[in-house]
Amino acid sequence: MARQNAFYAQSGGVTATINATACGVIETARKHRNSISKVYAGRDGIIGALTEDLIDTSKESAAAIRALRHTPAGAFGSCRYKLKDFDKDRSQYERLIEVFRAHNIGYFFYNGGNDSADTSYKVSQLAHKLGYPLICIGIPKTVDNDLVVTDCCPGFGSVAKYVATSIREAGFDVASMARTSTRVFVLEVMGRHAGWITAACGLAAEKEGDAPHILLFPEVTFDTDKFLARVKDTVEKHGYCAIGVSEGLRDAEGKFLSESGLRDAFGHAQLGGVAPLIANLVKDRLGYKYHWAVADYLQRAARHIASKTDVDQAYAVGKAAVDLAVKGRNAVMPVIVRKSNRPYQWAVGVAELKDIANKEKHMPRDFITEDGFHITAKCRQYLAPLIAGEAPPPFKNGLPVYVKLKNAAVPKKLNTEFKI
Repeated sequence: MARQNAFYAQSGGVTATINATACGVIETARKHRNSISKVYAGRDGIIGALTEDLIDTSKESAAAIRALRHTPAGAFGSCRYKLKDFDKDRSQYERLIEVFRAHNIGYFFYNGGNDSADTSYKVSQLAHKLGYPLICIGIPKTVDNDLVVTDCCPGFGSVAKYVATSIREAGFDVASMARTSTRVFVLEVMGRHAGWITAACGLAAEKEGDAPHILLFPEVTFDTDKFLARVKDTVEKHGYCAIGVSEGLRDAEGKFLSESGLRDAFGHAQLGGVAPLIANLVKDRLGYKYHWAVADYLQRAARHIASKTDVDQAYAVGKAAVDLAVKGRNAVMPVIVRKSNRPYQWAVGVAELKDIANKEKHMPRDFITEDGFHITAKCRQYLAPLIAGEAPPPFKNGLPVYVKLKNAAVPKKLNTEFKI
């Protein structure tokens, strides 16, 4: 088979380790010279393919690509852009094939979450229908840890390590001031439908009285009276109360407590900040002085405190994606398989994209305590290995050193423009 080019794109919210996956893809592709000529990246994700705005990664040095392993965010740009169902609008998919054909692209690597898996699967189907030879591989990424089949999602272990560290440190701060100042601290973390990141906060509490004392999950309906009673009891017992809360916390009617009424590009509700709502509820009903914080982008950008396990897994799925592609596997995704908990052992397996697309993995009920306010020992056993190990970036003048690529453009070959 003649050598062809590969296309790689980053999708959705970026993470502290998605570039480690890009590193795995590009370094491995460079070793498969008999099959892959060049790796082109999409500038700003799939939009780069639709608009024929491609980046030639062959212009980057081996050292620059290697530095991606310790650089956060998306080196080539990402986007929140959902392709429509091709039975409703085939034009976007046909445009992808048109661009791929023009640039001799025979491999499509899409690095993202649920929607990305769906897109990869649909592109593989349409390419087959149009008779265009294209190998499509989805590569897992999401801080939400909500992809099915895979044991965990690259990107999650590092955000988990960050939030657990942050609430432990904040807990020490609040405890030292609680007698005359702040009694309640609320940390809001990401997690629209699944409480995995909220659960990770719970790793900081290793014994009775440790922060966080209360966790609020999207899988557990928020009960105002029960919550306030627990806060009051905690403050009376320990002097203060640290709370981890998911942005996707819901009321008895199933509505987000913090829904702003706006929608993002995927049609998801934009959430307006649940931490101040919870904090003000405590103030109004119990009179405790409070502070709150929203981890927001900090939690997913914190490469300085990334989990080594996460970095290793992120790189491994990128490498495996290329290895699978050159073997002719199509419409699949490399996934993390847990071999054992003690000692923690994992391997890379393979799953069909159709079994992953548009499905969500929620927290199992037995990972949450019966009262709904914390994690169980079973959950801790699952989470603990994922934050293990340190993999700090290099530092210079007291700050982390990250790479900025040249991102040289590939000359366009098509005369037609495509509006998104």
